[in-house]
Amino acid sequence: MSTVQPDRSPFTQLDQMSQEMRDSVIAALDGMAADPQIQRVRARALDALRPAPGQRLLDVGCGGGEVARGLAAYAAPTGHVTAVDLAEAVVEIARSRDDGSHVTYEVGDVQKLGYPDGSFDGARTERVLQHVADPDAAVAELVRVTRSGGRVCLIDTEWDSLQFDGLPLELVGAMRQTLLGGVMLHHTDMGRTLRRRLVRAGLTEVACEPVPLWWTDPAKAAVVLPMVSRHLPKKAGIIPAELQKSWFEAVDEAAGRDEFLAHLTIWVAVGVVR
Repeated sequence: MSTVQPDRSPFTQLDQMSQEMRDSVIAALDGMAADPQIQRVRARALDALRPAPGQRLLDVGCGGGEVARGLAAYAAPTGHVTAVDLAEAVVEIARSRDDGSHVTYEVGDVQKLGYPDGSFDGARTERVLQHVADPDAAVAELVRVTRSGGRVCLIDTEWDSLQFDGLPLELVGAMRQTLLGGVMLHHTDMGRTLRRRLVRAGLTEVACEPVPLWWTDPAKAAVVLPMVSRHLPKKAGIIPAELQKSWFEAVDEAAGRDEFLAHLTIWVAVGVVR
């Protein structure tokens, strides 16, 4: 069952956060962007979107803008990418990192995009739908602003798939209950629903692919899995105070025995607009 508390998601509240929390979230986004496993997911998504020279492309939930700038290289020399994020603070950071690519950075809401119908040849959104109140409305907007024959690519996390091995089962169960009960503030089933959402939105040639991520080193897992990170501010509330000590002790012990394993699936789905 999906857990929906998008109004409290940290990724929808960045502009209202303290500077400490905002810096923590930005650092987390940068770390994930550089992570080899996330890069593997993005490579699959790039193949699915099929960017080409001269295209107008849309990247919603652009973060630091690295994907948008990469897409601009494929669309060059006459194409253009519009990079959108809900948080003005994030858009300012993305804009400050611009390298002269044909990218425009704008503040916008995926559930209500301010572009005319058929404005883009292709659109993508990555790990955004899990945070929004109405994912189907967001998908409808991405479809609306993409021309007939254009491609819409959705990338999102299947938090229900999160599993650990090498740790006590009862402790893993308590952590999963905390996560799936709403502390992470996601639609926890979003990844596996992407294909259905594209089909219901009327797209054709719909395809999807699960991309498994796994870690045997807690430090590397912490880049993507916040519940393994010791650097996350306590006020973020990801790990309940009563679990902090026992959880990290168990993680360290599993790592010391070379038995730590964490697994998560991210899905990539794509369809063609009629």
